Amino acid sequence: MSSKLQSVWAGALGQFRGAPLGWRLRLAVLVLLVATVATVWITNSLLTNRFTESTRNRAELRLALYSGNLLSELRRNAIVPQLLARDPTLISALQSSDFSLSTQRLISFVEEIGAASLMLLDRDGRSVAATDRNRLGEAHRNTSYFVDAIRSNATIFSVIPRESGGYSFVYSRRLEAGAEILGVIVVEVDLQKFERAWAGISDAVMVTDSTGTIILSTEPQWRGLNEAAAMLRQPPQGAIQRAIRATTDWTALPPDAYLQGEAVMRMETRIPFRGWQMASFTTYSSIREKVNSVLALEIMGFAILLALAFYALSRRAALRVALFQRESAELRALNARLQREIAERERVEKTLEVAEQTLAQSSKLAALGEMSAAVSHELNQPLAAMKTYLAGARLLLRRNRPEEALASFGRIDGLIERMGAITRQLKSYARKGADAFSPVNLGEALASSLSMMEPQLRQRHVKITQILPEEPVVVMGDRMRIEQVMVNLLRNALDATKSVAEPDVEIILAAGDTAVLTVRDNGHGIENIENLFEPFYTTKRPGDGVGLGLAISSGIVNDHGGRLTARNGQHGGAVFEMQLPILGSDGLEAAE
Repeated sequence: MSSKLQSVWAGALGQFRGAPLGWRLRLAVLVLLVATVATVWITNSLLTNRFTESTRNRAELRLALYSGNLLSELRRNAIVPQLLARDPTLISALQSSDFSLSTQRLISFVEEIGAASLMLLDRDGRSVAATDRNRLGEAHRNTSYFVDAIRSNATIFSVIPRESGGYSFVYSRRLEAGAEILGVIVVEVDLQKFERAWAGISDAVMVTDSTGTIILSTEPQWRGLNEAAAMLRQPPQGAIQRAIRATTDWTALPPDAYLQGEAVMRMETRIPFRGWQMASFTTYSSIREKVNSVLALEIMGFAILLALAFYALSRRAALRVALFQRESAELRALNARLQREIAERERVEKTLEVAEQTLAQSSKLAALGEMSAAVSHELNQPLAAMKTYLAGARLLLRRNRPEEALASFGRIDGLIERMGAITRQLKSYARKGADAFSPVNLGEALASSLSMMEPQLRQRHVKITQILPEEPVVVMGDRMRIEQVMVNLLRNALDATKSVAEPDVEIILAAGDTAVLTVRDNGHGIENIENLFEPFYTTKRPGDGVGLGLAISSGIVNDHGGRLTARNGQHGGAVFEMQLPILGSDGLEAAE
């Protein structure tokens, strides 16, 4: 503010000294400058107080909203253990030690409740059912939420530190039948979602328990500390750090609190739950920006008035001549620039026709390259299998086992027929023409695809888990093309688990409104899902793939009226789903 005012004063005084003005005019200019300073000073004071109060009110409102949401989530989950402790299915499972349906039962509950996870512990503290299947069989006998729940007939709330940082918030309650204690139901409350929501604002928010320890915070390095220790720590890119960097010259208002020597507004409220407290820190930067914008407009207005006054009093013929000369120079420069632009456009128009011809030729070459790469990609798998079977047949002949060698040659003959079908299919894919479809049993097609992948599976020692329905799942389509999609999905799963110590591929075939084939691996997941089905996009190393497998597979599934999707699994790895219209008992495809 002061620098802008000084620059206006300096310009005004320079004109004031250089112009032959009378004492009345000088007095008028001086009065205008004094009015400018007084107006800016009063405006700065009034607007600062007004915007500060408005910012404080918004911070209080946000803090009340955050604490209300947090308390509502805790209270809503507090009644869940009491309801589940009376569930006859869980009680019967603990009594009979039959937990085959218990995990599915908990999963159905967690989708309705919205909790982070559910676990059922037996009387020895062993996890017998859990929404997170990786936690089945864990021992919780010495945990506080198990011990306290066994000793008490009420719901127990526990705050458990995590090894990876942060805290888990758990409700637990024992299950009993008569006087016999059967086990404990554990409900984990998802409070981290509030941290993620708070991190999207300019404030820094933290929640402390009754001991003053920070258990929730937008700054991960604050968790586990008290407020004094947290203020001494300097997170590299925290919300408060960003706020402090935005706070520049704040001297007009006494601050509520200081962080690293800079003024911030600290608000605090009590959460009516176990002595918890919530605090937020808001910077004054937004207030300063609003005040400065208004002051800049005022100064600009006074400057314009002053400039107009001097212009009206000091208009001279020389000024007009100088103005005309400057405008003439600008017009000459503009004319020269327009002439250059016209010449450039004429040159571009001459070369446009040549560029269009070159582009057409490049498009033809690109289409030829795409088809060549597609043929190479789709024939690699049968060729690799043929090489393995030829090596096996050679070894069998050396060992005088001709019958088994003939079986290998039979498989090679089948692969040759498959290669011919693939080339015919690639031609139809390029033409986008429709093939004659027939009923296809997806279970048999999956078995045929796994048979083709048998050499790679034996070499890699991959664990294959299949979950298939009892009834056949039949769709209308081209079996060869459907098997091609399955082989591509299995091959991608094998490639994704190359760097995994214990590769695991799970295959699930389900039938409902549509037939769904799910292939899930335990690799490192997918980095860029948006471009995954684009031709020539690949995450493999050069030489391992050209990026056409998923593009071709997606086109095949689309031609069958289905959909091929990909996502990252909740616990890591990639999940691919092929959905196809199912063939009903009357021979007609079910409507989607």
